[in-house]
Amino acid sequence: MEMWMHQLLSWLALPQFGLSTVFVVAFVSATLLPLGSEPAVFGLIKLNPEMFWPAILVATVANTLGGGVSWWMGLGAHKVVNRARGYSNDGRSLAWLRRFGPRACLLSWLPVVGDPLCAVAGWLKLPFWPCLAYMAVGKFFRYLVMTSALLHFMPGQYGL
Repeated sequence: MEMWMHQLLSWLALPQFGLSTVFVVAFVSATLLPLGSEPAVFGLIKLNPEMFWPAILVATVANTLGGGVSWWMGLGAHKVVNRARGYSNDGRSLAWLRRFGPRACLLSWLPVVGDPLCAVAGWLKLPFWPCLAYMAVGKFFRYLVMTSALLHFMPGQYGL
């Protein structure tokens, strides 16, 4: 067991497997698991400033794909619940999300509510591809702004 854990940690170590680490962490953090990907992105960029754009893009793609998985999980949960109940009832509390449609997925970058928002979009059967596109835009700007701000306020010896 200890050998396996050591191998896993060395595989995820920065910078040796930097972009793969960012991808895995960003993907997993886009699900309903409580994990933040920003420290991995920031750490890679602090160690390798030339990796700024690749790290931002890899994190955006992975986090968007994770949001897509959450969307499919929401759709699947909806189908299971409807089958168990024998009827469909989305409730009035979700009417605001349905009103905004896929554009609501722009808010998928928000902490705490962003990841469940992707699942709720699937639950409501909002169109997948437009939702994914809006997720990508929101997540890209989150990584760009947060990483740029961290680098600005914590430049250190590796600052850009």
